[in-house]
Amino acid sequence: MNLDKFWQSVASFGGKNSADNRKQLDKVLADAKQAQRLQVIKSVNAYVNSVVTYEVDDVVWKESDYWASPAELLGRGQGDCEDYAIAKYILLMKSGVPEENLRLIYVKAKIGGRRSSVTQAHMVLGYFHPGASQPLILDSLVDEVLPARDRTDLTPVFSFNSQGLWGPGNQKASGSSTAKLSRWRNVFRKLELEGITLG
Repeated sequence: MNLDKFWQSVASFGGKNSADNRKQLDKVLADAKQAQRLQVIKSVNAYVNSVVTYEVDDVVWKESDYWASPAELLGRGQGDCEDYAIAKYILLMKSGVPEENLRLIYVKAKIGGRRSSVTQAHMVLGYFHPGASQPLILDSLVDEVLPARDRTDLTPVFSFNSQGLWGPGNQKASGSSTAKLSRWRNVFRKLELEGITLG
């Protein structure tokens, strides 16, 4: 990750607090080299949730559904659930977490409490610890990193990363995520321009 190029991109998207944000992120990335995996996950989750304010795409990007890159998200300081999940995914990979352990998960989220039948589309990031039956969930709306079994308000629809796309409960990918999800493909195009290479 070319941090200088990345922070230039953040500034180009209007990053007003980029000096403070950079100092915090530099610390998170430096600490990740020595920290245990769970601590890295919690630190990245806390960082993104603390420096970004939740706002819908219509307000931030004047579009109904826009997937921002991490530089766009930090530059604007606002984003929706997909933007948070994507930023955490990228930053965790850059902190040394293997991509095969990370998946963005589209869910139906209950609104109005556990007994409510009203749901809305939502995205979270899942960390799949090797050998564990359920992932840890990193969410834009809940600061605590919790096992999926404790998030009874979420029903998975499908999950993906750059390696594939999975239906709920499926162990085998059903195809290429970048071929099937054009917004995800667009995020990858933006990353290289912003100093982030994956793989």
